[in-house]
Amino acid sequence: MTQYLSTNVSKVTTNLLRKMRNEGEKIAMLTAYDYSNARLLDQAKIDVILVGDSAANVMAGYKTTLPITLNEMIYHASSVVRAVERALVVVDMPFGTYQGNSKEALASAIRIMKESGADAVKMEGGVEISESIDRILSAGIPVMGHLGLMPQSINQYGTYTVRGTTEKESEKILNDAQILEQHGCFAIVLEKIPADLAKKVTDTISIPTIGIGAGPHTSGQVLVFHDMMGYSLQFSPRFLRRYHNLSKEIIDSVSNYINDVKTCEFPNEKEQY
Repeated sequence: MTQYLSTNVSKVTTNLLRKMRNEGEKIAMLTAYDYSNARLLDQAKIDVILVGDSAANVMAGYKTTLPITLNEMIYHASSVVRAVERALVVVDMPFGTYQGNSKEALASAIRIMKESGADAVKMEGGVEISESIDRILSAGIPVMGHLGLMPQSINQYGTYTVRGTTEKESEKILNDAQILEQHGCFAIVLEKIPADLAKKVTDTISIPTIGIGAGPHTSGQVLVFHDMMGYSLQFSPRFLRRYHNLSKEIIDSVSNYINDVKTCEFPNEKEQY
């Protein structure tokens, strides 16, 4: 087995991510929202677990990430943290907890850290949220940025199409990445932007970039765990690679259970007291 920087560490840290970026080792990140899946991801030695506000879609069935609350994010984050020993756990700050009010942003971040035990928070936006980032960092809370397609701004975009395709927008993404680095973010997620732009951003700044639909030139990659495992086959963007088809396996297993119950095949003599 290849020996990576992260192979034998007992705990992944923001400093280790920076070292991995500098030495060319890619960072692997996945989402988790509950104890059971987080435990499996940690045992597989994933580098970073993101408790994403995508829980609004995956766990609660909302069409956007906007409805999920701070209390709900803390609940999911607490469940994940109880399962994790090794991975760096990053928690999305939900919509409405940091935009436009840096004091509320600090209070929200402190609640996440104190009540969940997570390692860092993640925020969407560039220069517009720089004051909130400064306040949160002043409390010693690490911040991961997020640029490109920002799902919390979907009502402004009106669509989930690729961002950064115009000169004006690509320039803003590049400038915002530099601003996030200057303000102290330890890494930046780049979502659904052209691969060439993601490479330019990654080459321009010295902190790690984590891509999702941003090509191979970022410092690492992130996917939604439920998407890559095939819990649902309805969401199929170009950037998604499915590593399994759990939806079929689960449906087949449940169908077999139903049949066994109805035909009195379950429980058998060995499955009773």
